[in-house]
Amino acid sequence: MSDPDIPGLKVSPREGGYARGQEGFELILNAALFVLATQGYKAMTLRAIAKECGMKSSNISYYFKSKNDIIRELMKAILDSYEYKANIAIESANGDPEEKLKNAILFIMTEGSDKEAVNIFPELWAMANHDDFVRERLDELYTRERTIFSGIISEINQDLSGGDRDIAATFILSSLEGLGLFAGHGKVWERSMPELQAIACDNFVKMVKTMKSGEEIGAVRRTGSRPIGLSKAVSVINRPEVWAAIERVASAALAAGGKLDSGQVEALGVISPVE
Repeated sequence: MSDPDIPGLKVSPREGGYARGQEGFELILNAALFVLATQGYKAMTLRAIAKECGMKSSNISYYFKSKNDIIRELMKAILDSYEYKANIAIESANGDPEEKLKNAILFIMTEGSDKEAVNIFPELWAMANHDDFVRERLDELYTRERTIFSGIISEINQDLSGGDRDIAATFILSSLEGLGLFAGHGKVWERSMPELQAIACDNFVKMVKTMKSGEEIGAVRRTGSRPIGLSKAVSVINRPEVWAAIERVASAALAAGGKLDSGQVEALGVISPVE
């Protein structure tokens, strides 16, 4: 487990008699995380985990009854680690609501795009399709994230109802979570991540500050003072000229080595100002 791009887990201390085996418990979970991140779920056998942590397969049964037990504890540790680091990032804003939102956005984009997340989360999403426990834990993770974002949004824009805050939080999260597939570790637009982070922070803060209660998320992009409804926004996205614009950006980014500044993107004619 020597890969520096795959950090260890934050594992909660075990209680009672189990506390004596805490070191071995954590060693196995970190080995399982490493195998999952570097080799995938199919390769995450008890034998592979045992080899990674320098144990015999039979010794793992002292800590876990089965591979499923390891997966369950690993999911819990991943969620706890994620929430712990998210809270640290948000608290570093020193109480400024806008900085809290920016820090939360940067945390999602950074954590969701590192080597560990880019390799692990596609595996977890696939597992969630046939494992109710994994699906429930992922749902729990995203629910926790939405609660955090919704709370920050309420500090920035107190006129929004609880439902509006949740919709805004869902929109922001769903926009951020998939970026790792395109600009995460080892992906084609990895070098564009700093620009993407700046765009996300600036525009999501503006969106939250200017949203009005009862207004559709699709109304964030405007023509004059008239909101564009969500259904109309979807129809705009499906227009051939929009996809042609996306293709221009992609081609230009590849020609530029995967990195464009905001001026270059604007010159391609694909940015509309947001009020």
